[in-house]
Amino acid sequence: MAGFIIISFASFAQKPWIRNQENYDENLLHFGFSLGINSTGFRIQHTPDFKLLDSIYIVESRPQSGLNLGIISNLRLGPYFDLRFVPALSFASRVLDYTFHDSTAVLPVISKKVESTFIELPLLLKYKSERYHNYRFYVLGGGKYSIDLVSQAKVKEDDKQLVKLINNDYGYEIGVGMDIYFELFKFSPEIKLYNGLNNLLVKEESAFSSPIDKMFSRTVLVTFNFE
Repeated sequence: MAGFIIISFASFAQKPWIRNQENYDENLLHFGFSLGINSTGFRIQHTPDFKLLDSIYIVESRPQSGLNLGIISNLRLGPYFDLRFVPALSFASRVLDYTFHDSTAVLPVISKKVESTFIELPLLLKYKSERYHNYRFYVLGGGKYSIDLVSQAKVKEDDKQLVKLINNDYGYEIGVGMDIYFELFKFSPEIKLYNGLNNLLVKEESAFSSPIDKMFSRTVLVTFNFE
């Protein structure tokens, strides 16, 4: 919603007959920075015998909001294609909600918060439309590798109250956005979806780990790029 408000404001703020930065996209390389808001959760696959467990009732992932800070490096491949490398620092948080039950009743939900600080290394291919006045739409996609700096995989083995994760992840990222050309810089709001392909769960014999077979990252990211 914030991105659409900014785009609407920009459309009124600029004079459409003035073409800003006419030759900006002819540069072989250009750089910038990005600020983003993420909503991060998990895709959970339960164990095959999940329904046979006598104590667990439901395991659900509840996404939480976080922040992203990135540095943009853009390589021009042609009139319509760019290659982008945007290393970023991402602060993410997720909540796992466990609903237990006994033989008589369903017990209150127990929530486990999982916090992470990622170094993210995405390599993306960007396809751009024709420029119309000071606007250009684009789609992008590619792969991303992430390192979790505060992984819980190495916490004490006898701590059964934590859901432990490995410290590296990889997956694919797709998104859409709009380039808006101002007199001194280019502003690009975009929205992306990331799906992790690496199982992050460290398997343990505990009430919080046993019901889960695999756990993958899923992130929706709204980014504001300045180049």
